[in-house]
Amino acid sequence: MHLAVNTRFLLPGDQLEGIGRFTFETLRRMVAAHPEHTFHFLFDRPYDARYLFGPNVVPHVLFPPARHPFLFVAWFEGAVAAWLRRHRPAVFLSPDGFTTLNTHVPRVTVMHDLAFEHFPQDVGLVQRKYYHFFAPRFARASQRVVAVSEATRQDLVRTYGLPESRISVVYNAADARFRPQPAAVQQATRDRFSAGKPYFLFVGALQPRKNLVNLLRAFDAFKAQTGAATKLLIVGRTAWKAGPMFDTYQHLRFRHDVHLTGRVQDDELVQLYAAALGTAYVPYFEGFGIPIIEAQACGSPVITSNCSSLPEVAGDAACLVDPFQVESIAAGLQQVHEDPAYRAALVERGFRNVQRFSWDQSAQALWEAVSLVSGKL
Repeated sequence: MHLAVNTRFLLPGDQLEGIGRFTFETLRRMVAAHPEHTFHFLFDRPYDARYLFGPNVVPHVLFPPARHPFLFVAWFEGAVAAWLRRHRPAVFLSPDGFTTLNTHVPRVTVMHDLAFEHFPQDVGLVQRKYYHFFAPRFARASQRVVAVSEATRQDLVRTYGLPESRISVVYNAADARFRPQPAAVQQATRDRFSAGKPYFLFVGALQPRKNLVNLLRAFDAFKAQTGAATKLLIVGRTAWKAGPMFDTYQHLRFRHDVHLTGRVQDDELVQLYAAALGTAYVPYFEGFGIPIIEAQACGSPVITSNCSSLPEVAGDAACLVDPFQVESIAAGLQQVHEDPAYRAALVERGFRNVQRFSWDQSAQALWEAVSLVSGKL
């Protein structure tokens, strides 16, 4: 059996973030588990050979590279649709929320969130118009839609009117690398990144939905209220519309206790989670929120938002705050900072919570969704 897969988020080099990580972890397991099937990986640029997970993977580079709405149309409705017409695979799996309308091949589409529907101001005008036109059509044209949380599934039902029966839930997970680190490693990490001081940690791309403006203001309020030596580390690349976050940073009273590290290597990220006083991840909308379970797997207490998918993912193992209220976030920081017993309880419950998530289970659930559509696998 031949399956086509949109793999444009398997980027060259060490550039995998949420969608790319989901694509990587599920596909490499599916390829290994089903050597009897051929997987045609459709890239939009020259690919890294490490993404050819087995001899049953056939790579194809279809141009143009699709990183702009006009090129999205050219790639999905042009190049991908033409390839599907020529090769007629049993199913077209797209893990990044986009697909093509210009095909009769059965489609399985993974939709990670509908943030652009609820917070359209967070994306550019052209992207917004593309999403608003195509996303509901992609969802309705797909024989199976996969959501990465129950919250996202219910959002698809409410916003696009999809029947629940057509939507599968396939969670993200934390890689096995994310685990507690020895005390000596933790101290060395603090020495390197925070001048030996305790720190709160944020991990994620710098963009509006991550709510860094309120997190920075809350940290400033926490410092003023407590006088603590604790620092805040912001780990992640600058994505889009990050200007207000940088403006807020420049006006902080305790700006010198906030460190923007940019992206870090995976082994450094594990160490940063494990050595943190707590992980503060307070987006105002999220389809899943991988940093929550990465932090819990490393033994970091988690402070996260009380909305969208975040309580579902965090379980009973996080301090929940209102991301729209600076005072609520500051109170969460203060509670985690001042109560060692509370921190220990969050860590213990966090270890239990992460057992709910497994890339092996996710790959199997995604395969079952594909099987439902193809009817032949």
